[in-house]
Amino acid sequence: MEIEIGIAKTGRRAWGFDDIAIVPSRRTRDPRDVDLSWELDAFTFDLPLMASGMDSAVTPATAIEIGRLGGLACLNLEGLWTRYEDPIPVYDEIASLANEKATQRMQELYAMPVKPELITQRVREIKAAGVAACGSLTPQNVATYIDYAKAGGLDVLVIQGTVVSAEHVSSRTEPLDLYAFIREVEMPVIVGGCASYSGALHLMRTGAIGVLVGVGPGAACTTRGVLGIGVPQATAIADAAGARTSYLEETGRYVHVIADGGMRTGGDISKAIACGADAVMLGSPIASSSESPSGGYHWGMATFHPTLPRGSRVETGTLGSLEEILVGPAHENDGRRNLFGGLRGSMATTGYATVKEFQKAEVMVAPALQTEGKRLQRSQGVGMG
Repeated sequence: MEIEIGIAKTGRRAWGFDDIAIVPSRRTRDPRDVDLSWELDAFTFDLPLMASGMDSAVTPATAIEIGRLGGLACLNLEGLWTRYEDPIPVYDEIASLANEKATQRMQELYAMPVKPELITQRVREIKAAGVAACGSLTPQNVATYIDYAKAGGLDVLVIQGTVVSAEHVSSRTEPLDLYAFIREVEMPVIVGGCASYSGALHLMRTGAIGVLVGVGPGAACTTRGVLGIGVPQATAIADAAGARTSYLEETGRYVHVIADGGMRTGGDISKAIACGADAVMLGSPIASSSESPSGGYHWGMATFHPTLPRGSRVETGTLGSLEEILVGPAHENDGRRNLFGGLRGSMATTGYATVKEFQKAEVMVAPALQTEGKRLQRSQGVGMG
């Protein structure tokens, strides 16, 4: 429904995760009968999870551990691990910076050029552990570095930017032809971000096997403030899921919708899938693990942009091990640990056996969801407060 902004402008109402709730159905299910597995091209993962290509979240070591736990971790192939032979002192410095100096100093630290041979080396480190290797490159650099990633044995490529379109127009440079590149690269390619039906549909038509959905919802992202663009995640995911259906009817080909950002709890992940996502991409929850070298801090890929940063270094603290955060056990009641136990519980409680079935769950707009009956928790700062 269009809402009048003013005489010359109307707009749709959009919804975020805090605005909606999943509605119980007529049946429930034993949690042990719930299947969370995710099939992506020739790969099958126990969890519908991608860890985001952010240096604070994914390192070669955390990629290996996430693979062991059943997910797929994406290493930033233009990040600290491909700029520095030993990036640990850089992590230590970033964690020690005062808030007012963090962004400028990070710009300086990320000015170190990418060393292409390190791309090959890091991918090989992940592959040597026997897990799938996934890496992200930006549209402007993917053609330059892809052969180095291939040499390491990269399994899945993510072409990622704040917003990636199938039709980039430039009078100054020759833009990447996504259609031709994806056709020729000879590996599964995921592309994003996008946040609309038309944006998702056009990215699907490039031949990508998945699209990342999310512009601005991440914990460290400031795109919505710096550029004023973005769509609340529940609406963005549902629109992209609509594009997936249209594209499937158009071609008979299924493209995965991956919700990227804005998810902090198991309930958020459940809502993302109920809105139509096939999997979720997580950043800050991974950065808050004890295995992360970031010292309890998190930052996005645009935080260190040399002229227009669109992210901030935020403090996440350390919640627990990757295993505790992703699959439990949890000893706190705020939903930030055992995230996929939360998803399993949500699916069981609403009676759905698989992720694809759960995409059909009923949801409703529920403005009181976060506050109804929670006065004591909110006043005491516990649980949902």
